[in-house]
Amino acid sequence: MEEENGIGRSEINGRLASMESMELRWVFQDDDDDEDDDSVMDDDNSRQRLRGGLESDEEDEEDTAEQRLFRTGPRIDSFDVEALEIPSAHRNDYYYEELGVGRRILLAFQTLGVVFGDVGISPLYTFGVMFSKAPINGEEDVIGALSLVLYTLILIPLLKYVLVVLWANDDGEGGTFALYSLICRHAKANLLPNQLPSDARISSFRLKVPSPELERSLKIKERLETSVTLKRLLLVLVLAGTSMLIADGVVTPVMSVMSAVGGLKVGVPAIEQEQVVMISVAFLVILFSVQKFGTSKVGLVVGPALFLWFCSLAAIGIYNLVKFDSRVLRAFNPVHIYHFFKRNSTKAWRALGGCLLCATGSEAMFADLCYFSVRSVQLTFVFLVLPCLLLGYLGQAAYLVEHHDEDMAELAFFSSVPSGVFWPVFLIANLAALIASRTMTTATFSCIKQSTALGCFPRLKIIHTSRKFMGQIYIPVINWFLLVVCVVFVCSISSITEMGNAYGIAELGVMMMTTILVTVVMLLIWQINITIVLSFLVIFLGIELAFFSSVLGSMGDGSWIILVFSVVMFLVMLVWNYGSKLRYETEVKQKLSMDLMRELGPNLGTIRAPGIGLLYNELVKGIPAIFGHFLTTLPAIHSMIIFVCIKYVPVPVVPQGERFLFRRVCPKGYHIFRCIARYGYKDSRKENQQAFEQLLIESLEKFIRREAQERSLESDGDGDGDGDTDYEDDSSSTRVLIAPNGSVYSLGVPLLAEYIDTSKHISEASTSEEANPGTPGDPTSSDAEQSLERELSFVRMAKESGVVYLLGHGNIRARKDSWFIKKLVINYFYAFLRKNCRRGTANLSVPHSHLMQVGMTYMV
Repeated sequence: MEEENGIGRSEINGRLASMESMELRWVFQDDDDDEDDDSVMDDDNSRQRLRGGLESDEEDEEDTAEQRLFRTGPRIDSFDVEALEIPSAHRNDYYYEELGVGRRILLAFQTLGVVFGDVGISPLYTFGVMFSKAPINGEEDVIGALSLVLYTLILIPLLKYVLVVLWANDDGEGGTFALYSLICRHAKANLLPNQLPSDARISSFRLKVPSPELERSLKIKERLETSVTLKRLLLVLVLAGTSMLIADGVVTPVMSVMSAVGGLKVGVPAIEQEQVVMISVAFLVILFSVQKFGTSKVGLVVGPALFLWFCSLAAIGIYNLVKFDSRVLRAFNPVHIYHFFKRNSTKAWRALGGCLLCATGSEAMFADLCYFSVRSVQLTFVFLVLPCLLLGYLGQAAYLVEHHDEDMAELAFFSSVPSGVFWPVFLIANLAALIASRTMTTATFSCIKQSTALGCFPRLKIIHTSRKFMGQIYIPVINWFLLVVCVVFVCSISSITEMGNAYGIAELGVMMMTTILVTVVMLLIWQINITIVLSFLVIFLGIELAFFSSVLGSMGDGSWIILVFSVVMFLVMLVWNYGSKLRYETEVKQKLSMDLMRELGPNLGTIRAPGIGLLYNELVKGIPAIFGHFLTTLPAIHSMIIFVCIKYVPVPVVPQGERFLFRRVCPKGYHIFRCIARYGYKDSRKENQQAFEQLLIESLEKFIRREAQERSLESDGDGDGDGDTDYEDDSSSTRVLIAPNGSVYSLGVPLLAEYIDTSKHISEASTSEEANPGTPGDPTSSDAEQSLERELSFVRMAKESGVVYLLGHGNIRARKDSWFIKKLVINYFYAFLRKNCRRGTANLSVPHSHLMQVGMTYMV
């Protein structure tokens, strides 16, 4: 096993070495933060030049120190070294390949119940909305409208989503933010400046390095990384698509339930519209009440019901084709679309908004992809969903050709159902409508969780409803918020036509943003022929803009409400992202300098009490200013301090073995470490306290052992080690990593010196070590082993003394000389969201007796 791991590490090291060869870099002469050195030169002057240079790309770009061109080695630090040691992860798709036949059948039923409910229910209302805007004047109008529906189904759900967009998933995760994370993985497009080179070592990243020949992709990547305007534009597109998706989660339940319940007008002619609204509200309450039971549980129950629904669609369609008029099959000739527009002109253009309703649910197929594999969704749609939908629309058209004079278009589906099976079909239709409503609601949950993880939505309570599938979640606040908005919407707009127009606005907003983001993915990541990319963009964006112009032309009927709702959600996300970015940048600027820490000494100017203090902060580099606030507020600090940075990286899942990365902060006598805890946007943050602490300490011990092994390797290969470059007062030797190709990388990370006997009181350890520093200039093997054991014993003793969580709350306020709009946004809007969102302590299953909190306000 060790040999296999060694081979794997050798391959990774070799790949890294080939990617990052020796090159010339502009480096700074300013020494701002010694903690983040990545390599070592041969003399003090060279070390000073290099230390500043390694900060220039990451966090100190605003410094104006003098630069000079200097030849440096590959940029590797201790985080990168740890990232090379981690095992590779398996793709989520492998899970589906290992399933048996029985499990695949169950999965197919769940796919029907979760992914295809929205698009499957569209025959209930599509023709009704279309013919309310373009009344039927003859048989040719029915065939023309049918042809428009058929080709919309083929172009948007099939060609665009099933054959193209589903492949733009992020390791099995779909949706607008999954596309954004995919782009951010291949280019530093995120506005939050907390990226690290070690993030690209996560096995889930699978970063494909562009070849030199693909100049177009390289130029786009470089342009996107260097242009703040493009980054902001990309973020605005993502937030606009997400806000439309949330609005879609409001309209879908209302439209589906109202259309299904409206069938009562056919079965019970005496029923009034007000009664339909009351029944619909009752169904909506039931729908959102069962949402908490999870996707897999409900999917198994409703999957067979939706299968019956699709079978009913196909059977009724075939029955109507045989009984009435099979000549509607002529609609597969697209020339009838031309004749339809020629005869109706403006009315036909207005009917486009209703025609789009046949493709609603296409975005839900992509957003709900996290629950199933791409292949299962594609096969189910092509061989079951699409044929049943086509037969259903053909059957309705055949019925309307014979009954278009009887004003049956508004309830075309229920009118075309044979009287003998009306009530069974009505029951199945209502079940399918409830299922369709759940489809978009689960997609909304998934998208909000992704946006929260990437810093674009306030933190909310997220419940994982399945132990097997991490993507199946439930957000109580959003669930009840959607219910309230749905009830208000259905009571305000009771007309199916007006709801259909609002539905089209929300759906088209998401579709257009998806088209643009997938185009970026094609150019940046897939790197396919530019002709194919332009064809995709022109064809689908052109079609969607034509549909969008139609729905915007009918906004005066009340559908503008949903657009206002989308704008409000967009502003909430934009304000949260803006405030979070300002807060992080301010914390970076106000971090403590290493010179100040050296002046305080190993005891940090206070008493070192036994135990481990986990100080949570958001900085990936440097010592947070909140730590200085702790030092000035508390009479004692723990004997071991670990700065824990909870960081979300743009991948769905980070394997447990890759969760923590460690680095030593300050010289050894300070006993301070940095830990970056990395989570993907599908990972759960509700962890057990004991399990989290155990995993963290185990990872720390592995880091210490690996550090000692590298020191031993360096001692064997080089007897005259240089002074440590990270910390001037620590006279240990430099670390060296030898790659398989023979390259030697110097790593500026402090080495362990001799620890005193751990039987002494922990609070005396720091002082004793500083007074009697070890002399590892030429250490023996036994000395190195004793030093390692003492270090590990110190960690275990600190762990036994207890772990305390130190939480710093950094609030921001706009400076007095700021613009009025900035004061309004930061001091009121962002402060309101931050005050009412979920606190960081809520994600930690820690007793209050183990918590210490300190607040700090930054002026931005």
